[in-house]
Amino acid sequence: GLGFNIVGGTDQQYIANDSSIYVSRIKKDGAAYLDGRLQEGDKILAINGKDLKDLRHKDAVELFRNAGCQVSLKIQRRLQPQNGPVGHRGDGESGGLPLAAILVPGLALAVTAVWILLRYRQRM
Repeated sequence: GLGFNIVGGTDQQYIANDSSIYVSRIKKDGAAYLDGRLQEGDKILAINGKDLKDLRHKDAVELFRNAGCQVSLKIQRRLQPQNGPVGHRGDGESGGLPLAAILVPGLALAVTAVWILLRYRQRM
């Protein structure tokens, strides 16, 4: 086999209102795993030039089973959600301070100021 499982199709939508075919699992030490380019979550648009649009799941499975030894896949990579501001550097660091780093000290300062004000009023 090709070393991966698929989900989706017109009769078994994996994502609501989307009948596309997706990679659900890559089998360790299978052909796709050893090749390294395919990822779980990728949308498969075509196999060996045959469009997978509007196919039932079992028809897509048949195309994969009969693909032969030389297989060409056209895929659409799943977009990874980004944490951080728009100019995210991609090095694992966000571009600014976390909101809590600003709010917590600010809140502590405000509470302290109110406490001092109340203590001062009591002495008068």
